[in-house]
Amino acid sequence: MAKSKFSENLIKMRCTVCKRFNYYTRRKKSQERKLELKKYCKWCKKHTIHKQAKV
Repeated sequence: MAKSKFSENLIKMRCTVCKRFNYYTRRKKSQERKLELKKYCKWCKKHTIHKQAKV
């Protein structure tokens, strides 16, 4: 079975407050900086900064 083109660019997003993995997203490999997004954390029960984590 062929490898999906989307799985290569899949990254984990980690909450900066509780350090849990909450989201998965895709991004271009050509981007140099790590991705940071403000997302809702269901364990913290508030919007926090989520940073790209190592896979």
